[in-house]
Amino acid sequence: MKISFNPPTVRKPFGNYNHGLLAPAGASLLVTSGQLGIALDDTIPEDVTAQAELCFKAVGAILDEAGMTFADVIRISGFVTRREDFPAYMAVRDRYTLDPKPVSTLIIVSGFTRPEFLVEVEVTAAKMMVP
Repeated sequence: MKISFNPPTVRKPFGNYNHGLLAPAGASLLVTSGQLGIALDDTIPEDVTAQAELCFKAVGAILDEAGMTFADVIRISGFVTRREDFPAYMAVRDRYTLDPKPVSTLIIVSGFTRPEFLVEVEVTAAKMMVP
């Protein structure tokens, strides 16, 4: 059972996330590489919403292969190239976050390896594995 922390001495989170999340001792930990908005056929959508969907679908596939789901995610780190893409990214992210809400960071970066990439997402997940 994960425990969330939102102390009354710290401003309430700006969105659907917790300030802190404690995973139980003995949980298996999964850390993903950053996932970009690129499809299997190497196409890259032009808008951040479609790219973010691809990022989260890729994360979902990695979680699934590890025997986990989005319910096991304890941290999401998102990176966008334009401040105006913040709301669109957050709308996609919020569709994938489950309770307890993971901790979350969103950073605006100057770019990725290719100029057409607008967003990148990486997660950390923890789950008690049954032997």
